[in-house]
Amino acid sequence: MLSKKEDSGGKKGSHQTELYTAVPATCLPIVYSPEYNITFMGLEKLHPFDAGKWGKVIRFLKEEQFITDEIIVPAREASEADLLVVHTARYLNRLKNAILEGSREWSLVVATITEIPPLLFLPNFLVQRKVLKPLRTQTGGTIMAGKLAMDRGWAINVGGGFHHCSSDKGGGFCAYADITLAIKFLFERVEGVARATIIDLDAHQGNGHERDFLDDRRVYIMDVYNRHIYPGDGYAKRAIKRKVELDWGTEDMEYLQKVELHSEGALNEVRPDIIIYNAGTDILDGDALGGLAISPQGIVKRDEIIFRAARRRGIPILMVTSGGYQKKTARIIADSILNLHRQGLIGEEAVEGAGPSHVPLMMTKSALAAI
Repeated sequence: MLSKKEDSGGKKGSHQTELYTAVPATCLPIVYSPEYNITFMGLEKLHPFDAGKWGKVIRFLKEEQFITDEIIVPAREASEADLLVVHTARYLNRLKNAILEGSREWSLVVATITEIPPLLFLPNFLVQRKVLKPLRTQTGGTIMAGKLAMDRGWAINVGGGFHHCSSDKGGGFCAYADITLAIKFLFERVEGVARATIIDLDAHQGNGHERDFLDDRRVYIMDVYNRHIYPGDGYAKRAIKRKVELDWGTEDMEYLQKVELHSEGALNEVRPDIIIYNAGTDILDGDALGGLAISPQGIVKRDEIIFRAARRRGIPILMVTSGGYQKKTARIIADSILNLHRQGLIGEEAVEGAGPSHVPLMMTKSALAAI
């Protein structure tokens, strides 16, 4: 399933980018960089988000002998020119610079978005290097994975999914609108991509991409979320074509039935050229911010339902990992990826030029229990 290759400049009028460079056929379309992880004198522990979960996912996949460093696609940081495809210059400047000498507006904005108040008192260069650069690298990874999905039929960015950020406003630990950016890059640079469907299964409403695509008929949005929690953005909800609002404590049976029913309905209603799947794990039982009660096995099954629906229709799919606020979510994400491989929904068979034998897959007990 190949898209017409575009050079890094894309169509006439597009800026030059490093995010659409050629990827060796021996690589799996799994995008990651050690730069994803946020570690900064323990300040990351002041937010319930596990700011190192992305590296843990990769470590678990290596332990199970599914991947090696050589076959991972290394993510590149999104440049300012890349970000300006969606973001306003004013918004990026508010993240990047002190507007007035002695002003703390830059740190206030980032501290508010990341929900880590002590960032307010840190020098700008540290905030840039230790907080925003990792988020820009994850954003670059999502854009790269969009192109890979079109080339290979599927791709996973082990990070990303910043679905609360829109072109001119961040929030909820989301500083850059990576989902919007990935779609806009595809529309502008890859021939044959004219429609996209976002399936957002994070526990929270994806108000960022909803605001960005509110009046864009090319983008179909399905959003399944806890109706009682952040952000409660009524204006953004107008962009949702298939809205599934859940109550506190929703469990596996009801949840999986609704996910399957509505994902099938969404893809039957409009056939997109690509699916962007926001696979948040904050639906897990016990998540303090998600408020739902889905088991680890339920999350694995959920991801399988979405990938199977895409595969059955021959639609490329890009998965991002989004929210997930417990230490065990990294293990669940890894188990889900292993299950997708076991089910034949991802793997080296989708990589051009890969040999018949690659790396043996060893399923964990928790992954096997989910099947």
